[in-house]
Amino acid sequence: MKRTVRDIPVQDRRVLVRVDFNVPLDKQGKITSDARIQATLPTLKYLIKRGARIILCSHLGRPKGKEVDGLRLAVAAEHLSALLKKRVAMAHDCIGTEVEKQVKNLQSGDLLLLENLRFHPEEEANDDSFAQSLGCLADLYVNDAFGASHRAHASVVGVPKYLPAVAGLFVEKELEVLGSLLENPLRPFCAMFGGVKVSDKIGTLDNIINKTDSLLIGGAMAAIFLKAKSYDVGQSPIDNGELDIAARLMEKATIKGVKVLLPIDAVIADQIGGATKIETVSVEYIWPNMRIADIGPQTIQIFQKELERCKTIFWNGPVGVYEIPLFANGTKNLAHYLAGLEATTVIGGGSTAEVMDDLNLADKVSFVSTGGGASLTYLGRAALPGVEVLPDK
Repeated sequence: MKRTVRDIPVQDRRVLVRVDFNVPLDKQGKITSDARIQATLPTLKYLIKRGARIILCSHLGRPKGKEVDGLRLAVAAEHLSALLKKRVAMAHDCIGTEVEKQVKNLQSGDLLLLENLRFHPEEEANDDSFAQSLGCLADLYVNDAFGASHRAHASVVGVPKYLPAVAGLFVEKELEVLGSLLENPLRPFCAMFGGVKVSDKIGTLDNIINKTDSLLIGGAMAAIFLKAKSYDVGQSPIDNGELDIAARLMEKATIKGVKVLLPIDAVIADQIGGATKIETVSVEYIWPNMRIADIGPQTIQIFQKELERCKTIFWNGPVGVYEIPLFANGTKNLAHYLAGLEATTVIGGGSTAEVMDDLNLADKVSFVSTGGGASLTYLGRAALPGVEVLPDK
């Protein structure tokens, strides 16, 4: 167990809180899902109540070390102000004399959000001087950005070299919930994976096969596994290097006695955007000029039947091209079905968390991770740099 914000005095102290306000934005720059901001509220309310002087820092998007107007954090400050019913001041930068003046003027319970950390290339480079400049703003450091904890960036691993560091309440919750999946899940335990690449999830799949009773595969990932079993998947994108990985994972599952369920039917299309031909077919009859875009109705029923018998379920990755309504049926169907189960249901962050938020189902499941890549890294038993630097209780 890591030390948390509950383990240190915070009254009147300047507390630098690394949050994950990397929220999805629409073309007008409006927040489409505030789940990551909502996740920080317990920690922030805890600090406000105890009179801390709160300095928030986060990244947003990938500005590649340059200022990008569309990736400024003012939209997050405004939204957080509304949630807390309390003003959140906005800084014009994240380091420098002007920021230091703003921090100096903070009173107990005040909040200041620093500008996008990634406007400085030193953030992703884990530059020591940049970390030191951030650290000099505060007396304490709190990591409540689980979704950034798999990155060895200055605000994640550099600052704790210069300040007493602890975990925030949501990071504590993430570690507790995801850890319980690996240590003592109620059985049967099912893991459902979708999304695009197998290679991004090798470590997770490799480790979780040791823990689960069944594995459900959908999304573009399913094409790799089907191809590895000698099915013709038409124009579905295939990375030949991933075929061996998929075959090895299925062989390991067989040895471990883990049931692997792949789609038996699929919605196929001539192209993903602007499709002119769409059919639902058995996976044995995917046309050479078509590609898999979603799981079919028979597969949905098979997946539902497996999910219904399980007491613990982990889900990461849409099972179809969710962002295109024509190919969102499988993901929507399973999301609603999952939300109605009495099992322990854990959503593995990233786009899957956005799906649950979009469908207003986030409060119908046991836990929604904000992690994405961090969740997968943790479940793959790899170290999270941002967690490793925090002291144990």
